[in-house]
Amino acid sequence: MTTRSGTGRGRADPGLDAIMSERRHLINLAYRLLGSLAEAEDAVQETYARWYAMSRLQQDAIESPGAWLTTVAGRICLNLLRSARVRRETYVGEWIPEPLPERTEWISGRTGSRPVDPADRVTLDESLNLAFLVVLESMTPAERVAFILHDVFCHSFAEVAEIVGRTPAACRQLASSARRRIRDARPSTAPAAQRAGIVRDFKRAWEAKDLDALIGLLDPGATAVADGGGLATTFLHPIEGGEQIAHTWVELAGRRLSNMTLLERTVNGQPGLVAQQDGATVTVFAFDIADGRIKHIWVIRNPEKLRSWTTTT
Repeated sequence: MTTRSGTGRGRADPGLDAIMSERRHLINLAYRLLGSLAEAEDAVQETYARWYAMSRLQQDAIESPGAWLTTVAGRICLNLLRSARVRRETYVGEWIPEPLPERTEWISGRTGSRPVDPADRVTLDESLNLAFLVVLESMTPAERVAFILHDVFCHSFAEVAEIVGRTPAACRQLASSARRRIRDARPSTAPAAQRAGIVRDFKRAWEAKDLDALIGLLDPGATAVADGGGLATTFLHPIEGGEQIAHTWVELAGRRLSNMTLLERTVNGQPGLVAQQDGATVTVFAFDIADGRIKHIWVIRNPEKLRSWTTTT
């Protein structure tokens, strides 16, 4: 991915525009690797800082600046993933990936011109699903990087190996292990219209404090997880069971919905809900739906993870 030429002579200067045109691709990649837009932007900024720290002669020796940027960004993200495991041991409550509002640039990244192996491939929009990102959190950093780079962004295992620091064969095994985790998690396959209808029905039942309707919409084994990061009040431990979740949501309706506006919004490409107070987004709700019922609810209240919602809802 970082093949260098001898002198760089005869090759056109990539220029600022060509280098910066890679930024959207790098943000797409880094967000899926890290689950945090803020961390993704920091990783990309560090990637560009390393590029511009090189001399012009060093830059000219790089045959493919785009491949070089991807390699460096991948390595930075891998290091961040390793350190994140330590940081999250002191995180208050559950950690949920940062939710994104509906923005086409986050789901339309570049896959490149490489031939795509249809087996086990996932598309960019599928890889943005919050349920998908939650499964990624269960992977080792190396598994996550190998899987995202190969199965989502179509890089060869030889290219992945250069980033992960293992052999191509080892990277193939890492991606295979990651695929098994994805299959075992059985991500939602419900049609988009059905998912939207169920979320809408959930919103109405919640606003009406209709306990029976909520129970009917929730899978008996459903779970609800909240992320306040110690910066916003919420439940610290997962709530398990559809009936328990329904009772909790009815209680929340009595205490909080009176001064909030509940809106239907797209969350990471899927139907979700957003709670606003005085025009500011204070909570984002993401859902995983299968077999006509809600199986998981993710509640994001950490204000540091809601910054991208301030001008979009």
